Amino acid sequence: MTFIIKDHEHKEQSFLMNVLISTIFTAVLWNGAMAIIFTLRDWMPEVSQTSKRLLVTYLFVTLFMIICPNLIRLGLGISTWTEIIQFKTIFSHSEINMVVAFMVSSIYEGAYFFGKWKESFALAEKFRNQQIRTQFEVLQNQMSPHFLFNSLNTLTTLIAEDQKTAIDFTQTLSEVYRYILQNKEKELVKLSEELSFSKSYVYLLQMRYPENLNVRFSIEATHEERYIAPLTLQMLIENAIKHNVISKTDPLQIDIYVEKDKVLVVKNNLQLKNTLEKSTKTGLANIRKRYEYLGQRQIDVITSQKNYMVAVPLIEMLTELEFAKELAYEGTDH
Repeated sequence: MTFIIKDHEHKEQSFLMNVLISTIFTAVLWNGAMAIIFTLRDWMPEVSQTSKRLLVTYLFVTLFMIICPNLIRLGLGISTWTEIIQFKTIFSHSEINMVVAFMVSSIYEGAYFFGKWKESFALAEKFRNQQIRTQFEVLQNQMSPHFLFNSLNTLTTLIAEDQKTAIDFTQTLSEVYRYILQNKEKELVKLSEELSFSKSYVYLLQMRYPENLNVRFSIEATHEERYIAPLTLQMLIENAIKHNVISKTDPLQIDIYVEKDKVLVVKNNLQLKNTLEKSTKTGLANIRKRYEYLGQRQIDVITSQKNYMVAVPLIEMLTELEFAKELAYEGTDH
């Protein structure tokens, strides 16, 4: 554009000199505008800040496009300081500068927004694939011949000894399967729902280990409205049972509680088996991946000589109004 505009100074220069001057203008203005765009992007990186970032970017790039050409002209000796400070000279070609500012800003912002969109789409696809794997693995584990054999064997014994307990066992078993089938495709469930399901699951296990397994739930009602990835508790309880000895001489104690109002802790005394059952990979690695896709949340594992603890973050869901207020708060200087 600088080359095309035939100012008085351009007419006095040779063709090659005009090309050189135009190249200098292009390099300085484009790279300067790019630096402004990238700096503002670092300050306001979120997609939710796109409108604000675009407005501020366009404003700064426009000012840069108006001021910088005059400084370049002064530096190249094309114009004198007396000419530069004149209002007419400062805002010469301001219309073209604004068009260029809009063009450059739009190119970079469009590419950035599209990149963010692709990133979020890829993340969603990864999460969906992980959910599918989780569904298959959980169902495979819970409907395995080993699990069904133990459950049916327990039920057969109860029918002969205590028909009322047998009926309760059957109803609880059906509730466990119903919960798995209803929630296997969900990303999050309320902690209250997960606790209710886990207690039913524990009830079934305690029929197999009546005096050797003790599971203690110590969670206040105020925490039960928060959210957790479905089947997380079941997996952690199952892993504790799978990896540890359970006997009259070595009973297994599992404690489930909330710590610091932020994390759900599953803790058990450590008494590892010499040989482990064949894993279906529905354990800690699965939980870690799901929580990564839910927002890079960290799963903490602490092992001591006596205990094994897993801390899972509780997720607080915002209503649309609360979310709008949160965005408004982030948009202030706080």
